[in-house]
Amino acid sequence: MRRGAIILCGGRSSRMGRDKATLPFGAEVMLQRVVRLVSEVIEPANIVVVAARGQSLPQLPPAVKVARDEREYRGPLAGLATGLRTIGERVDAAYATGCDVPLLQPGFVGAMFAAVDGFEIAVPRDGKFHHPLAAVYRPAVLPRIEELLAADRLRPVFLFEKVRTREVDVEELRAVDPGLLTLRNMNELADYERALAAAALDC
Repeated sequence: MRRGAIILCGGRSSRMGRDKATLPFGAEVMLQRVVRLVSEVIEPANIVVVAARGQSLPQLPPAVKVARDEREYRGPLAGLATGLRTIGERVDAAYATGCDVPLLQPGFVGAMFAAVDGFEIAVPRDGKFHHPLAAVYRPAVLPRIEELLAADRLRPVFLFEKVRTREVDVEELRAVDPGLLTLRNMNELADYERALAAAALDC
């Protein structure tokens, strides 16, 4: 399978109070760290970072592509659409993530690619809650995303209802990520501080 990745970093970060992509994390900032971790399982040339218009980004590997949201703050489906348009048909499937998961486990990403076999999307599910930014999408879902965006139906679950989607129970993913650290995104300062502690870093 030709693997790609879409890393979304153009959100408001309103609860954090500053751009999460540039939060320091050891010798890196958050976006750099997530790109590096994803690069352990995906070629940098097949990684797309989706940012807001005018958003300043840290230095990234030259092969990583940067795309800008056409319309800002419309949620993950809009970012996915931008990423999938950019990545085109160069990949068979793309792992989507936010930039605020510094504890991401590369083995988790590999497991999600394995889960998409025979489906158009593979998404982790914890009870009734889906994790659309820890999921794998095939480029063929782009027209469905565009239909939803045109109708202002912005919740990812609407996409899952439209295409063949495998819902992966998060308990199955503990085999590759025992603490489900990949699913620990950061919305507030306390989340950031806990992530630093978990990574044993002092920034």
